[in-house]
Amino acid sequence: MGPAHSSRWTGATSSGPDEVTSSLSKMEKYSSSPIPLVEDAPNKKQTVCIFGTGDFGRSLGQKMMQCGYSIVFGSRNPQDSSLIPPGATVLPHAEAAEMSDIIILAIHRTCYNFLETLKEMLSGKVLVDVSNNLKINQYPQTNAEYLAQLIPESKVVKAFNSVSAWALQSGALDASRQVFVCGNDSKSKEKVMDIVRSLGLTPLDKGSLLATKEIEDYPLQLFPMWKYPIYLSLAISAFFFFYSVIRDIVYNYVVKNKDFSFFIAISIPNRVCPIVALILLALVYLPGIFAAILQLYRGTKYRRFPDWLDKWMLCRKQLGLVALAFAFLHVLYTLVIPIRYYVRWRLNSYVLQQAFNNKTDPFNTVQGWISDSYVALGILGFFLFVLLGITSLPSVSNSVNWREFRFVQSYLGYLTLVLCTAHTLVYGGKRFLHVRSYPWGLPAAYILSLIIPCIVLVIKFVLILPCIDRPLTAIRQGWERKPKHVCEPYNNLSRSSV
Repeated sequence: MGPAHSSRWTGATSSGPDEVTSSLSKMEKYSSSPIPLVEDAPNKKQTVCIFGTGDFGRSLGQKMMQCGYSIVFGSRNPQDSSLIPPGATVLPHAEAAEMSDIIILAIHRTCYNFLETLKEMLSGKVLVDVSNNLKINQYPQTNAEYLAQLIPESKVVKAFNSVSAWALQSGALDASRQVFVCGNDSKSKEKVMDIVRSLGLTPLDKGSLLATKEIEDYPLQLFPMWKYPIYLSLAISAFFFFYSVIRDIVYNYVVKNKDFSFFIAISIPNRVCPIVALILLALVYLPGIFAAILQLYRGTKYRRFPDWLDKWMLCRKQLGLVALAFAFLHVLYTLVIPIRYYVRWRLNSYVLQQAFNNKTDPFNTVQGWISDSYVALGILGFFLFVLLGITSLPSVSNSVNWREFRFVQSYLGYLTLVLCTAHTLVYGGKRFLHVRSYPWGLPAAYILSLIIPCIVLVIKFVLILPCIDRPLTAIRQGWERKPKHVCEPYNNLSRSSV
């Protein structure tokens, strides 16, 4: 420290050295311990005990030692623990438990039984349970609750179970920074949360041990919000793929004896991808339609939606992103069309046929307009599609207010659906009226893809009519058709104000 800091700690002023010595003597006389001339080093932290010398225990111990903690490992075989981080101590469990008031249990639940022999030694200490199970609902009790019942005199805290050993070794920035923490004792939780912060992670207090089921289930879930959108997209893709195979390959082989099996590589996927993208985009806005109809029918917004509608509305973001992925695939497939052998062969055959017949087809202005309009609508729709995907990212959505986010996701979202639907309609043109467009009576796949988007757009158009939009807006602002627990004068006032 500089001179100014030295004078602050010693109480020295501009007086001579004898007066400074006298002041120090007086301070020592009335103090049971000498006042330090400098503050304690911030890296000097408490000792923490870790039961278990496996991958996670070693990784956590090494990370904590890098942050200034003294680590003592508890092991059944201390002499065989040769992989521990340099500088750490390995002792039997009983001796290691005496070294610290915080004990991290980096062991499996099946190994908890030996803790009963250490009940007296663990009494009053903080036990941090970091365990996970192999599957959800493997035991009737959560691991942390079982530990609290096994050692009732200790203070159990659940933490670190959502962090992997690899993440601790690679650094906090290479994985999720959040660490869920829960426990019945607030002081014990705060101690553990201080450790979490010192490791460069972000603790998230989830409450009491009643929240341990949610915390222990979290690492076992595989993309919970993405499961239904992915399954749905795969189901739609499979249906339209096999539908197109039957309509375009099997029909031509059976009826016309032509082999178009190579369509499976590019032609059919390039037909399936935009269909799936359009249907999924429509399914993003369809639950909002259902919710509006339910609210109009009930006359209130204070009743829960059915569970299936709740889950559907919660995964709309994932549905939209999966739809965007299929739209990207459609763009990539479309870009390779000019270099396909089949397309080049058809183009060359058409040119040679015109040369042999000494005849050139005149330019069709109407067909030119249809072709350019089809491409332009696709480009605009894809641009807005990408914009919707960008604004759904947390880093972008957190930087806009709710009105801006609603404008992009709702108004521009419906505009995207309109453009993509129009893109498909213009692509079909009048072909849906031709008999040859229905081999074996099967309509083209793009016709089937228009059913859900058109239903969504038609119902949405009805909902925005003033006679329906006004009561719906009033309901969403809190008005009820038959309010409960409201006195009659206030009821009349609320109705007249609406």
